[in-house]
Amino acid sequence: MTSNCKITNISEKNSEYMPASRKRYLSGQIELPDSKKICMTTENDKNMDRLANFSITSNGVNNEGQRKKQTADKKVLSIRIVPDLEDASSGQEDEDEEMESDNAHYERKSQGTADTYWRKQRKVEGKNGVGDKEDAVVWWLVVQEAVLAVQETRPAVDGATQEDLYRCVESFITAHTPKELYNRLKKMIEEYIKRRLLKLLHSSADRLVFLKEVNTCWKEHCEQMKMICNIFLSLDRGYVLQNSQVMSIWDMGLELFRDIIVSEAVVESRVIDGLLMMIQNERAGETIDRGLIKNLLRMLSSLHLYSSVFQTKFLVSSEELYCREGCRLLQELTVPDYLRHVTKRLEEENNRLLHYLDSHTTRNLLVHLVVKQLLGEHKNTIIQKGLEDMLKENRQEDLRLLYSLTSRVKNGLQLLCSSFNAYIKNYGKTIVNEPEKDKMMVQELLNFKDRLNEMVVKCCNSNEKFLQATKEAFESFINTRLNKPAELIAKFIDCKLRAGNKEATEDELERLLDKIMVLFRFINGKDVFEAFYKKDLAKRLLLGKSASVDAEKSMLSKLKAECGPNFTGKLEGMFKDMELSKDFMLSFKQHLQNTARNNPNLTMELNVSILTHGFWPSYPDSELILPSEMVQYQKIFTDFYRSKHSGRKLMWQGTLGHCVLRAHFPQGTKELQVSLFQALVLLLFNEHDTKTYTDIKALTNIEETNLRRTLQSLACGKARVLTKSPRGKEVEDSDSFHYNTEFTNQLFRIRINQIQLKETTEEQKKTEERVYQDRQYQIDACVVRIMKTRKNLTHNLLISELFDQLKFPVKAADLKKRIESLIDRDYMERDKDNPNAYNYIA
Repeated sequence: MTSNCKITNISEKNSEYMPASRKRYLSGQIELPDSKKICMTTENDKNMDRLANFSITSNGVNNEGQRKKQTADKKVLSIRIVPDLEDASSGQEDEDEEMESDNAHYERKSQGTADTYWRKQRKVEGKNGVGDKEDAVVWWLVVQEAVLAVQETRPAVDGATQEDLYRCVESFITAHTPKELYNRLKKMIEEYIKRRLLKLLHSSADRLVFLKEVNTCWKEHCEQMKMICNIFLSLDRGYVLQNSQVMSIWDMGLELFRDIIVSEAVVESRVIDGLLMMIQNERAGETIDRGLIKNLLRMLSSLHLYSSVFQTKFLVSSEELYCREGCRLLQELTVPDYLRHVTKRLEEENNRLLHYLDSHTTRNLLVHLVVKQLLGEHKNTIIQKGLEDMLKENRQEDLRLLYSLTSRVKNGLQLLCSSFNAYIKNYGKTIVNEPEKDKMMVQELLNFKDRLNEMVVKCCNSNEKFLQATKEAFESFINTRLNKPAELIAKFIDCKLRAGNKEATEDELERLLDKIMVLFRFINGKDVFEAFYKKDLAKRLLLGKSASVDAEKSMLSKLKAECGPNFTGKLEGMFKDMELSKDFMLSFKQHLQNTARNNPNLTMELNVSILTHGFWPSYPDSELILPSEMVQYQKIFTDFYRSKHSGRKLMWQGTLGHCVLRAHFPQGTKELQVSLFQALVLLLFNEHDTKTYTDIKALTNIEETNLRRTLQSLACGKARVLTKSPRGKEVEDSDSFHYNTEFTNQLFRIRINQIQLKETTEEQKKTEERVYQDRQYQIDACVVRIMKTRKNLTHNLLISELFDQLKFPVKAADLKKRIESLIDRDYMERDKDNPNAYNYIA
């Protein structure tokens, strides 16, 4: 077989040793610049261990096929013998021998720059083009040299350009099978990686140094593979794309690197252990080379080993670390400090995910692990140990952190909400159930509610479950003490409506009333609230103590919106009475002026409020002994009223009557604002400077309890217009009272009738008794209404329906008593066949 080639500008040199590759006959022709030619033929034998030497003569060819040394005057040219590819597929043994030979180091030395043949169009005796199998030998040598140069990080000997190498690969593929080229390349890469593995296995025992060497090896491999892929681009785009089972050259390089180097037991162990050591050191506060660990983890990801080789061990070691850390720090730190530590740990882990961990596969697993070990396993302890102090001390920042972290734990918010609810109930009971706190109960409840609302909004993102837990807790604890909260809420409103603008602006008062209505919704005994509110409203209206009519009507509208018109019907009637009274008094005053013209002794002013009995609270009847001047005015008003409204019954009620007296003292004249009872007592001292208790009682006919309170306010209060003998705060039957000639006061107008606004214990009990009586009536009416509809009903069903329909708290024992009362009064009877059932009696 003959292979023809053309080489120009090649230097002459002495022969060098080169082993033969296969047993083959090759012939070639070399054309020198001076048109001298060498024809060569050589037989390659496996045992042949020398090069063929050729002599050059001026007239052409000499000694064809000669295998002996030439004379010294003959010039010698060294030529490497390469294999023919004709029988590349003739058998596995031949293929292995061919690859072993062709992968040997190819080197050609010359004194000048080679103007290589593959840059020119091939011309062979009338043939144009590429594809001869003989030429594939040369093409492979060129490409092989380029790959070796890339792997050894050196320039190629032949100086081939990227375009030259690309054409050689295309020519080889055209002349021969691309599979052969792919396998040869894979073999070269595999042998090179194996050599790199041996170097790694004998490297330093230091973990950090070893990791750096692996990183260097990986980076160099990637750079080499990029260059190799560029050289064999046509192989990738043709043969690889057309065969789905064949990996791309890049993937083939990664697979070889993974299988040979990274998956090797010693290398894998040392790499993973080194990575875990670096992460552990960073968690302990040390500074590490993040760039190194980032490169190695990306290497594992690129080789599809991150999850199977690294991530599992990483998560196990992390879990062990945080398990130990959580148990230890929870004993050493306060809950807020512990929560801040957990936050710091989560930030650190997120930072690692951002900088070098694979966030797509590791993020959820790692964060869940940290949350579970530092929070989930200790959530009960954290909440029980820290929540109460945070709420008591209003530590919103800590509570916000607790809520934020607990929300990451399974069922964490549910547990936190339950504990939040329990704290509210326990703390609320301390406010409601301690009588010594009654004066400040409502204000403390308002403050407590405001504080909780602020915490839920600012710390719990206005979580609806926490708002509902707050509401449920208030409804629970505020009704643990029957009736009292309702009474105190009514009195608190009374206090604020009397103060009016003195304590707050209209807007502030309106907001306060809205807050009070929130508490009002929680109480079950709204009928108790109504009773006390109506009594206080009557005092404000009749004594002129309401600071703002607008505020009064606003509160009334709020109650109506909350409880309906039936609840506020009587209250609205009270306002209507006051308006009608005001209009009626205008006509009466005109009548009084006309009457006064004929009677000069009518010098007093009289103002009367005409009240509808059913709307207003009931007051005890009293037959007061009034001065003749007052009696005269009463008669004038009664006659005038009857002239306008014949047939109506008019009853005088002096309990809430009040007067303005002008008193003359040695130190000066004063104007005294007093109750009617106080006025009756003081007017007695116009005739005598001293009066005994017995005399006063006989001359006024004031009820004993009211009389003692009245005398205490005049003789024992701040404005002592009377003196008492003997001295003391309590009024006895044997006491005597004197006109105080030494009375002094900086004010001209002095208010003494505050006693009317204060509620005695007896009045409070009477109000409660009226509420209880009203409830009995409501229970009776409800039982009759149900039985009239159902005709026959068992005891349990009747009790159940009563609980559903009644709007106030009631005990089953109280209901049973009312049922027995109705049976006695023949409204219903027990069923003869079933003792636990009742029949309605029409």
